[in-house]
Amino acid sequence: MAERFKNKVVIVTGAGKGMGHASAVAFAAEGGSVAVAEIDEAAGNDTVNEIKANGGKAIFVKTDVAQRADVQHLVEETVKAFGGVDVLHNNAGVIRYGTVVDMSEEDWDWMMSINLRASFLTCKYVIPEMRKRGGGAIVNTASVQAFATQRTVAAYSATKGAIVAFTKTVALDHAPENIRCNCIAPGSIDTPLLRFAADVFEPENPSGAIESWGKVHPLGRVGTSEEVAKLVLFLASDDASFCTGGCYNVDGGLLAGLPL
Repeated sequence: MAERFKNKVVIVTGAGKGMGHASAVAFAAEGGSVAVAEIDEAAGNDTVNEIKANGGKAIFVKTDVAQRADVQHLVEETVKAFGGVDVLHNNAGVIRYGTVVDMSEEDWDWMMSINLRASFLTCKYVIPEMRKRGGGAIVNTASVQAFATQRTVAAYSATKGAIVAFTKTVALDHAPENIRCNCIAPGSIDTPLLRFAADVFEPENPSGAIESWGKVHPLGRVGTSEEVAKLVLFLASDDASFCTGGCYNVDGGLLAGLPL
């Protein structure tokens, strides 16, 4: 297997489950030393244990990514354990459903804090460490819903659209420092978040809901976390050395056509 991240230090947020878990495991498999940032202690430790069982290097840092002190602690612990930071994958994300009339202010603020504020905080404290290393790569997780949305996801789609704009500005601001910043736009990916949605909208047949959502994608299925991780690693690696400020779809062709 390639070792594109040998001698590189990687932080992955929301790394206990789903796409974050798959990316953390993949980074470690390619030689990266991985800081697993996760609020769910059991899930975070499971990721670390899997990485170590496969011969990789990882630490778990319990982190509420919406809290400044927690993010500072995450960066400090990563530097203490591995000597610096080269790659940041902002993956942590949450969703609640409702129109702007129905949704509580608390749920709106909660999504804004985890889906958007967290990326600001991690970049704020990671970028100075990247400068010390002569550069780095940031990969943020947006969504196809930044570009084409649906009913009852006003808060979620707002955060994901903001991530696309945020990514572009970070890329421009820090390109002179050899720090690249890109984002990904996943379609329907088989994660705990998607299964939560299936339970909300089709509680009698959640598996059937996921299957039907998959059929909306031109490739005829939902994606896997491992497929997303492959794009994340490409964008974080030197293979993407001339890519910055972009948003890359991993959506089975979903945004390529119109629903007719």
